Amino acid sequence: MENRRQFASLIGPPSLYLFLLFLLPVGLMFVYSFRAGITGPAHDVFTLDNYRSFLTNSHFHRLFWRSALISLTISVISSLLAYPLAYYLVFQAGRNRVTLMTLLIIPAWTSYLLRIFAWKLILGSSGLLNSLLLSLGVIEKASPMLIYSRSAVIVTLVYVWVPFVALPIFAALGRIDRNLLEAAADLGCKPWEAFLRVTLPLSLPGVAAGFFFAFIPTLGEFVTPLLVGGASGQMYGNLIQDQFMRALNWPMGSVMSLAMLVAVITLVFILTRLASVSDLGGVYE
Repeated sequence: MENRRQFASLIGPPSLYLFLLFLLPVGLMFVYSFRAGITGPAHDVFTLDNYRSFLTNSHFHRLFWRSALISLTISVISSLLAYPLAYYLVFQAGRNRVTLMTLLIIPAWTSYLLRIFAWKLILGSSGLLNSLLLSLGVIEKASPMLIYSRSAVIVTLVYVWVPFVALPIFAALGRIDRNLLEAAADLGCKPWEAFLRVTLPLSLPGVAAGFFFAFIPTLGEFVTPLLVGGASGQMYGNLIQDQFMRALNWPMGSVMSLAMLVAVITLVFILTRLASVSDLGGVYE
């Protein structure tokens, strides 16, 4: 009984938090997705027309898969940039690694919108990047081509997520037993061979965690595409926002949100089955 009470006291607050902030909102969206409207006589009419409209609208599908491709690109680039950074902090920074990691995540303590606006100024026609290209003679006049594009969205979101992707990689590298690297060296492995055979496989669980840290939130991103993406950088999250905020079509917005949730769960399940985190690690059992 004592163990049960301890278990209930530990699992109770997280379960309540999960119910109030995730399960309950998802349940409300599920109910709204069957309604013909949110006000008026259609408020209490339940229908499947919203699902039919979503399934027959190819524009929604194209935008979702384009957003998925953008999120995949951001996650891969962020992982490639974060890995050498985390590797340096763990194996080369010595006593300063915690300090340097803190400095790395300090920008995340500032306002998200402020950081996005900073990149909007950098990529703008009179921004830092255009000024640098003008001074180097690469371009003859300032151009807004760097802003309001899909590339601007990718660059900005990579900047935002690299520190968060580096954290699980940093933790995974920090757990590696140095004796394994010494044993690899004693057995004749060169440094790059030891990295490929020992360090990289042991750190892949952190890489996978960092990848999902970036992939899942960016798939539903709408603030960054709105500010720096323009029409060509629009993502699926912008479409959901328009349904809720501009069109006031909450039933369709709910259907689109649920579709994205199901798609994300399916994609994560497939990726984890193709490359199981436990199999990738292979050493933590």
